[in-house]
Amino acid sequence: MATSETLRQILYRINGRGYKSYKDIAGTYQFADFTLAVDYVQGDPFAAPSRLRALIPPAVAGFPDRLYANGSRAVGLSCFLARAFAAETHRMSMRRGSGKSGEIRIEAPGQQVLANTAVQVRGDGTVEARFTVGLPAQGRRVLGRQACQLLLEEVPRIIESSLTARSHAEDELWRHAAANEDADALRSMLAGRGMIAFVADGSILPRSSGVDDRPMGGEEVIPFSSPESLRIAFSLPNAGSVAGMGVGEGVTLIVGGGYHGKSTLLRAIERGVYNHRPGDGRELVVSAPDLVKIRAEDGRAVSGVDISAFIGDLPLGKSTRRFRSENASGSTSQAAAIVEAMESGASGLLIDEDTAATNFLIRDARMQALVPKESEPITPYIDRVTRMYDEFSVSTVLVVGGSGDYLDVADTVVAMETFRPHDVTARAAAVAAEYPTGRIIEENSRFDVSLERMPRPGSVDPRKGRRESSIRTRGIQTIQFGRETLDLAAVEQIVHWGQTRAIGAALDYARRRYIDGRRSLSEILDLIMADIEAEGLDVLERRRTGEFAQFRRHELAAAFNRLRSFKT
Repeated sequence: MATSETLRQILYRINGRGYKSYKDIAGTYQFADFTLAVDYVQGDPFAAPSRLRALIPPAVAGFPDRLYANGSRAVGLSCFLARAFAAETHRMSMRRGSGKSGEIRIEAPGQQVLANTAVQVRGDGTVEARFTVGLPAQGRRVLGRQACQLLLEEVPRIIESSLTARSHAEDELWRHAAANEDADALRSMLAGRGMIAFVADGSILPRSSGVDDRPMGGEEVIPFSSPESLRIAFSLPNAGSVAGMGVGEGVTLIVGGGYHGKSTLLRAIERGVYNHRPGDGRELVVSAPDLVKIRAEDGRAVSGVDISAFIGDLPLGKSTRRFRSENASGSTSQAAAIVEAMESGASGLLIDEDTAATNFLIRDARMQALVPKESEPITPYIDRVTRMYDEFSVSTVLVVGGSGDYLDVADTVVAMETFRPHDVTARAAAVAAEYPTGRIIEENSRFDVSLERMPRPGSVDPRKGRRESSIRTRGIQTIQFGRETLDLAAVEQIVHWGQTRAIGAALDYARRRYIDGRRSLSEILDLIMADIEAEGLDVLERRRTGEFAQFRRHELAAAFNRLRSFKT
């Protein structure tokens, strides 16, 4: 293995040459306290920056064993270190010439704690960090001396000040490891208590803004406090006993006036499928891992989904047993999303009236009288929600502000008033009895849907021009997959662009490994997630990138289902 002095010599030798001379530094170098691997060297100062890895041995990293004694703690610690590294790069890196010259960057997680490839703490205490560097250039000429300063002085300083135990207070490190362990432990206890979510007393649910996921500050913020009738307690490995509101299995309504916190509570439950960093306010807002947010999505493609339990035969005798559309309506898109979520193994659905198709949620008594059932193919969700739980154990949490008919099917009703929850289940039942709607249940047969679809080989196609695989991401919501633009804007539980990057790679991985015309989509999802569990996110792509973050099978399924080329 070459030494850091070898790297210095190469950089001095190529100083002033054409930018492609930087290719000479590809390789692995031993520094005093760590190993630096230059895995990929950019060919142009305006191109994607070079990819580097630093490996810090346990004796240098110095983290006590208890901080990574299990997977939960190790992920909490690794996310903390990735954020620390990112903070140091923002403080120290500066422009040094053309294009991306001098830029040092790492993909740090946001408020959520996600297993990732940016920083990993191995079982023996070795720390691996993957980051990018814009190698300095003047025009398209190598700036060797500036590169020396960048790689041999600044990078070691960043590593020393962010990735070693001596640079952090041990109680702060432990706080991140322990909080992640507690959240995982809490999530594992929910099913045994008949719960699909838990919101701890004292949690801060409101966010700074619609584009800022940090907690809202100020004296006007009201900490969450459970109604006494819904309060339950758990004993956690580190935090001890915690109490808060349990959201039970079955059908739960969240009601209340506008701007009183209904959607804020649902959003917290939606994001509770992930753990959160200390200080976020939602550290102990935890949901079952298979809750899926559902919404209407006009214009999306649907491929061979059995939506017949919600939408019967369409005009002109068009069957909905294998419904296909290049431009689904609000109701057909929402029906498809529910069946797709069940196909991917959802244990519960989260729905907000504001983003749902009204005619899919409800047909009231007056509309039933005006438009007879034989003229209406849609069976509204209200007539299926109980069956879905009874037959498939799929719960529903639904925010409603105007669809009072749902009081007839609710197991629990939580009213939000000035961001404070109240258990109004008994009152809701009394209101439903006192004010009968006269509505007729339109369908009470078994919930009979097919949940097995076989993806066709060739229908997941990332080719573009001469490239066998061309996959690019634009933020969280968009993947350029071959010639197709995949829009994930309605997949609301993707929270980091590293997940989007990994999902794009997983689509291609599935094409290469598992889509053979014989395996169902659910089987393919099982195989991919098992491979990631066994080998990590690196299994998805040959090159070692620091740009991947852990995703769920449900968001991967949603990506398959929104590819317009996807056929079953």
